[in-house]
Amino acid sequence: MHSCAWWWVGLVKTRPGICQRKRRFATREAAEAVALEADITLRAYKCALCKQFHLTSRTKGLRVPRMGLV
Repeated sequence: MHSCAWWWVGLVKTRPGICQRKRRFATREAAEAVALEADITLRAYKCALCKQFHLTSRTKGLRVPRMGLV
């Protein structure tokens, strides 16, 4: 077990059944444009199975960039 809560960021593993049910986007930008219109906070991620982008509301362990850093 990793002591860092952020170790899995970038390693989202979508199960095949979930991938098949989720909407797919060709680009991160397209997924994020839809996420901005949603009533809840969504983020885009690249699926290791279909190599396209999905949206998720999951934020547990997500590394959030600090404001003011470039």
